[in-house]
Amino acid sequence: MFRKRYYYIIQLQYLGFRYHGWQKQPTVNTLQRMVERTIAFVLEHKDFKVLATGRTDAKVSANQTYIELFVDHQPLDIETFYPLLNQNLPQDIRALGIEETNEQFNIIQSSKSKEYLYLFSFGEKFHPFCAPFMYNIAEDLNINLMQEAAALFVGKHNFRSYCHRPTKNTILEGEITHCEIEKNEVYTASFFPKESYLLRVKGEGFKRNQIRLMMGVLLDLGKGKINLDFIRQTLDSESEEIVLEHIVPGSGLILNSVEFKT
Repeated sequence: MFRKRYYYIIQLQYLGFRYHGWQKQPTVNTLQRMVERTIAFVLEHKDFKVLATGRTDAKVSANQTYIELFVDHQPLDIETFYPLLNQNLPQDIRALGIEETNEQFNIIQSSKSKEYLYLFSFGEKFHPFCAPFMYNIAEDLNINLMQEAAALFVGKHNFRSYCHRPTKNTILEGEITHCEIEKNEVYTASFFPKESYLLRVKGEGFKRNQIRLMMGVLLDLGKGKINLDFIRQTLDSESEEIVLEHIVPGSGLILNSVEFKT
């Protein structure tokens, strides 16, 4: 029997603190599991498939990301489906919009640019309510030096040192179009520290734990554990491989925006 399939793009945002990342796993709670469970409840069937624009790690949040929804047999009544989806999603997941697309669109293979933010503060320990949003470092940091180092990541590099456990098939080359450390004026709350900072990174794609490893090496620099030359060596394709092990917690990382390229 011929199967008719309908295609939709759903824009999502979520707080990832209580989830073990996006990808569905058998023994832990994940974002994909909750989203698919909600869609099945609203549709009252399981004749659908969901693909995400990317897989975030445990505790990582998203201000804006996308999933592609494939529905078999019958098209959605969007005006009915969309409010019911939001009504039944958990409080820490929200749909921002939905639109119909077609079979030519592929959310995984489509060219896109992603912007990530990593929020952090240093010095006095922050209010416990900050834990889902940022990382606190007890030591003083040389922010000016960290800002100088962040600029080194811009451009095309071999990011082998910034890819956690790459396989033989991992593409290690990549390009970062923007990378800087700035005062955090993007996300604020009454319980946030008086002063906090963020690493803003933008590019077409990132390796496993890449931004968390970048943040780790920048923090080591700010603490005086390494120097600028060390970071230059990690980005030098001619130098020996340097294995980095300082992966900062996922809870400070936010997928801030995703932009599809036409």
